[in-house]
Amino acid sequence: MSDNIARSLLAIAAKVAEADVPVDAAIGNWELWDSLTHMRLMLLVEERLGRMLSPEEILAVGTLRDLRLIAQVN
Repeated sequence: MSDNIARSLLAIAAKVAEADVPVDAAIGNWELWDSLTHMRLMLLVEERLGRMLSPEEILAVGTLRDLRLIAQVN
């Protein structure tokens, strides 16, 4: 998954414009990435990948880099 796709999915999940998502967005450093946004994001990722994420994968995503890594495993 590219940087742009990861940011785009996070923007959709957070209900903001992609330009409003910091390139270093992470849980804990971007106030809009809360638990609800995280679950929306995981659902979008599952839809894009065409598979369910494991609980371990869901918990492992805390940054945009983590999100890209999960998508590469598919």
